[in-house]
Amino acid sequence: MPASAAPRGTHRYGPAPSQYAELYLPAARTRPGTAVLVHGGYWRARYDAGLGRPLAADLAARGWVAWNLEYRRTGGPEGDRGGWPGTFEDVAAGIDLLAPVLGSLGLEPGPVVVVGHSAGGHLGAWAAGRHTLPAGAPGAGPSVRPAGVVSQAGVLDLAEAGRLGLSDGAARELMGADPARDPERWALADPARMLPIGVPVVALHGDADDAVPVALSRGYARAARAAGDPARFAWMPGDHFAPITPGTAAWEACVDALEELTGARRGRPGAMPGRPRGRGGAVGPVY
Repeated sequence: MPASAAPRGTHRYGPAPSQYAELYLPAARTRPGTAVLVHGGYWRARYDAGLGRPLAADLAARGWVAWNLEYRRTGGPEGDRGGWPGTFEDVAAGIDLLAPVLGSLGLEPGPVVVVGHSAGGHLGAWAAGRHTLPAGAPGAGPSVRPAGVVSQAGVLDLAEAGRLGLSDGAARELMGADPARDPERWALADPARMLPIGVPVVALHGDADDAVPVALSRGYARAARAAGDPARFAWMPGDHFAPITPGTAAWEACVDALEELTGARRGRPGAMPGRPRGRGGAVGPVY
């Protein structure tokens, strides 16, 4: 049976307007895991969780539990303004809230995979490595540890995004400091500097994406593999927004990766996906 396009409920993890997540439940659960959706928008307030709602509804219709996460972003009003460390603390708290919310409904999350687009890919890969952070660092000591990450054109190298000045300096705006002045802060926030994390990351990137350089996905996957992590880069068809548009081949490639990471298609939960189908509608492998 198809799931409703409306979330089952909105669950707050803090008092700020943007500190919430939306739970989407399937009419019949036919998939073993939970997808945490983290939207992009270069961490800025003008982009919000509305970007993830069509994806959450689509996944629920396929039998998944979906958790559409909002967080404080830069440029928001006083009291709802993100950046370092608030944005990171929000993502950590929002993911950790998942287990008690599902537990209150008598549900188990199963393997949790973060599906993050653009800046959400950065936050998703960072969240998957939170267990490597030193005690006292923002986001350290997770109670929910992702089993994998599907990065959709993710900004996976924060330092390189800052060096390139992507989106009018969005990374420096997020961090609130120049990397040369506060390298420790940047290291704690950058998934490319947290390796190895021991979590499989599938770094997908559109072959017509002109918003995030493909080098950030490809370079992360290569560095992760060199560090011993089960990471993979692969192309998907379309532009920057194709992977967050249900009905596109790019979105189907993301669903394929999600299914493989949770064992819904083949393998075992937490296993690295096998070689995907070719460019006819899904990703083409590089590694």
